[in-house]
Amino acid sequence: MQENLHIEFKREYTTEIKKEVIAFANTSGGVIHVGRDDEGSLYPIADLDATLSQISNSIRDTIMPDVTMFVSYKYENGGIIITVQEGTNKPYYLEEKGLKPSGVYVRQGASSVPASFEQIRGMIKLTDGDSFETSRALLQELTFNTTKAEFEQCGVTFGENQMQTLGIIGTDGLYTNLGLLLSDQCIHTIKFAVFNGTKKGEFKTRKEIDGSLLKQMHTAFDFLNLSNNLAATFSGLYRIEQYDYPEEAVREAMLNAIVHRDYSFSGSIIVNIFDDRMEFVSLGGLMPGLEIEDLLLGVSQPRNEKLASVFYRLKHIEAYGTGLKRIMQYYEDFEVKPEIKATNGAFSLTLPNMNYNRPLKTKPSIKTQHQVILDYLQKNASITNEIIQELIDVKQTRAYTIIREMLEEGLIVKNGSGRDDSEYVLANGI
Repeated sequence: MQENLHIEFKREYTTEIKKEVIAFANTSGGVIHVGRDDEGSLYPIADLDATLSQISNSIRDTIMPDVTMFVSYKYENGGIIITVQEGTNKPYYLEEKGLKPSGVYVRQGASSVPASFEQIRGMIKLTDGDSFETSRALLQELTFNTTKAEFEQCGVTFGENQMQTLGIIGTDGLYTNLGLLLSDQCIHTIKFAVFNGTKKGEFKTRKEIDGSLLKQMHTAFDFLNLSNNLAATFSGLYRIEQYDYPEEAVREAMLNAIVHRDYSFSGSIIVNIFDDRMEFVSLGGLMPGLEIEDLLLGVSQPRNEKLASVFYRLKHIEAYGTGLKRIMQYYEDFEVKPEIKATNGAFSLTLPNMNYNRPLKTKPSIKTQHQVILDYLQKNASITNEIIQELIDVKQTRAYTIIREMLEEGLIVKNGSGRDDSEYVLANGI
């Protein structure tokens, strides 16, 4: 015999045996001969029972998930034969190292070697299925300070029972990818870029945020609010204020990108802000069978159902499938509408700047004679034609002309039904 893909020799008990067990269980099974040297020659063990106890305890206590059901032992020729079947709950790993190359081994030729991250992800996907949320997270050293504080602020209990119910902890007691997304160690980010003008060129500012998705949500809202300017126009003397973007539309667009992106890809959510628009780009196209028109009708098939459920429980989203429809409603009376694009791998939503190319009007100048009358009405309840004649030293006909001008400009309104003795008062809002 000689060592190969399915055979390994160990002259005596060594802690390396558990790595060989992991490698065989993660690959296609194999046999470990304890009591043979590297050449395959017999090297009898002095105390078989004690050695077997060391081996079985090591395998039981240090390998996760439990692999013992796939391992059997027997004595032969003064040694121990450990038969390892291929496991059904891959990847198996050293508990102290976790789901990373230093803890996960596979068989390669006659050697057991650390698995690559790609191999580990492949094993997880094979075992757990295609659901990213429910798959075991590669990173298990997680904390949830931000999430716990968010739950407490919303009056929702956050403990181990709730974490299991929500799917943050799987049935095997390990953190899932949903747990990773909500943890302080979340590896996914949001990148912001603010440009001068309407094309990608000169940056005004750039920013990248990380941490729990709940933290990213709040930080993103704060940053976007800083880029949402308030502009004022005047209709007559009435001041009309309007933000560049409806605040609720910006909120819905950001939440849509966070909750519905495909987190199986490592790229960031991208938010580009130009003078005339705000673009939200996230990984993951439409779910199979859906069209953009379906989304606008309110049809919803969340890619991340458990993540959406968490945001719904915390009242950050109101109901599934209503976000894009509400965004369109905010622009119902605006000439330029939001634009939605979807490819197989990405989704983008563009919000038009409502104040772009809309010149800001300065407050119209007021004629001197009109201002004198307005000043009088600021101190008195009403004014008549006779008072106007005396106040600005004009004849009755000229006074009526001035009154008509001020009525047409919305500066004053008539208060009375008489003719010569009619009274006039300030218009509302003046």
